[in-house]
Amino acid sequence: MTAPTTGPSEGRALALTSGPRRALDGFGRAVRSTALHAAPADVSELSALLARASSERLPVAMRGSGRSYGDAALNAGGLVLSTHRLDRALSWDPVEGVFEAEPGLTIEGLWRRTIEDGYWPAVVPGTAFPTLGGCVAMNIHGKNHFRAGNFGQHVLELDLVTPTGETLTCSPTQHPEVFHAVIGGFGMLGVVTRVKLRLKKVESGFLSVRGYNLPNLDALFDNFAEQLPQSDYLVGWVDAFARGDALGRAQVHRANYVPADADPEPGVSLHVERQGIPNRFFGVIPRGLMWRLLKPWVHDPGMRLVNWAKFTSSRLFDDPNKPFLQSHVAFAFLLDYVPRWREAYGRHGFIQVQPFVPKEAARDTFRDILTLCQQRDLVPYLAVFKRHRPDDFLLSHALDGFSLAMDFRVTAANRDRVWALGQEIGDRVVAAGGRFYFAKDAVARADQVAASFGPERLEQFFALKRRLDPAGVLSSELSRRVVPALAKALGD
Repeated sequence: MTAPTTGPSEGRALALTSGPRRALDGFGRAVRSTALHAAPADVSELSALLARASSERLPVAMRGSGRSYGDAALNAGGLVLSTHRLDRALSWDPVEGVFEAEPGLTIEGLWRRTIEDGYWPAVVPGTAFPTLGGCVAMNIHGKNHFRAGNFGQHVLELDLVTPTGETLTCSPTQHPEVFHAVIGGFGMLGVVTRVKLRLKKVESGFLSVRGYNLPNLDALFDNFAEQLPQSDYLVGWVDAFARGDALGRAQVHRANYVPADADPEPGVSLHVERQGIPNRFFGVIPRGLMWRLLKPWVHDPGMRLVNWAKFTSSRLFDDPNKPFLQSHVAFAFLLDYVPRWREAYGRHGFIQVQPFVPKEAARDTFRDILTLCQQRDLVPYLAVFKRHRPDDFLLSHALDGFSLAMDFRVTAANRDRVWALGQEIGDRVVAAGGRFYFAKDAVARADQVAASFGPERLEQFFALKRRLDPAGVLSSELSRRVVPALAKALGD
């Protein structure tokens, strides 16, 4: 169903339950369902749709650009409200570096408006296409989490429309308890309709990047400990197929902002056109064709070879003593190099599991997890290693520790085993005192999530849910998967 062409003020009824359904999926394509769908053109239309859904007792889930890997933006049998039409930039102050926009504006839409004034988003994910509203709801992080924190730590203010029709302007000082619960609250307390955030001042359009080739997991942890104090960004790719003494072998990239006096293209490198990703691989293959060329390799033998080739090439060509320059876009948005890359996984897609584990337990836990994946004969085709820091958001995944994001291909034959493995990993996360990340999760059990966050945080969240959404209008497949048992555990 598309949004009505006339607003509620003109008296036109907003058809909901009688509207057509739309098939939607998570970004990994392994979970999908059918729901009513609407894309309001403005905040008043969005509020009217929320009110109508409440009167019809129709559950509502929010969806930005559909970049959550699992079921966070799915709502089988309910209504999905898309914010992609609410994408206006509202204000930009290049002196203070403060930007305001509607929730449907993407990270790409943001940086393109600010880079030439010397500002870059302080925190970005691995793709430029999530919306600002989605970044708030999931409190996304980037390769500089250890340095800059989460997205929410750079939000100055937001507007929230609740299912009761109330509009709240929230900040660290205005309705602070709501502010700290909405950021990372996966869209369950209200709809963010305006985001005001502070950006990072940069003097060059380039980053200085160094590569490190590391023989195993212990070397990876040791290298991070050495490099963190002198890094603006730090990320590791892990060959999850490697075994024995090579378990956890990795390639690490460290990046630092380039000062103005070291910019080889002063006054030019900050231009929008200098921030693009190359249109051709090796100067020959169009980016748009790469996913088709990758697809025949997306199976265990093929990805074992791809991982080996990547590690071997890094051993041959990475020299930490010879840094190279990359644009902010080229370094940050690796997932955008190959358009439609998720389709290379085939019709059943993939899921991502990203355990966050405290630093004291991370080394042993990740060794255990990588070994478990090999024992179960379900090796992740991509594994990414990051360092994190804690924050004070209510349901934050962030902690003083590490994460290992792992992509698992799903097939008709292995689906049940993949889900079972994901939950085995979840048990290890809980045992280690770790956290779950709702932007990625598709498989965690409610009891695991409850044990991870603990009763005090959950009691606060449910109190706010009862206050802001007493009828429980906001409800996604993610919330129904993890929240009912949480509520029961609290006697709700």
